[in-house]
Amino acid sequence: MNFKKMTDEELASIRDEIDTWCTRHAQSIWGGRKGHAVGLLGVFGVSTGIVFLLFDGFEPVSLVPILLGGVVCFMWYKVKQQHKKNSGFLEGVKDEIARRVKKAEKAAKK
Repeated sequence: MNFKKMTDEELASIRDEIDTWCTRHAQSIWGGRKGHAVGLLGVFGVSTGIVFLLFDGFEPVSLVPILLGGVVCFMWYKVKQQHKKNSGFLEGVKDEIARRVKKAEKAAKK
């Protein structure tokens, strides 16, 4: 996305929206220590299901922890990727706003 073509109001609104999302993410179950614990529980579910398959043989009930753990791990991964993407985008928006402020100050001095 090209920030140079955006107006100051658009940049400010995008910055506020993404900043709000990051704040909500930090408070959700997927953020911080709770997020890592949820990801580990997903891995534990997958490994438990695999152990059940190895020791008990194939039973449909053994697939339940694998499927549920896989879904939890996938969701954790997607949320982490989205957070990384949004954080990078937010930094780009903040850099562009700072660049415009410096440019306006430089023009005001002349």
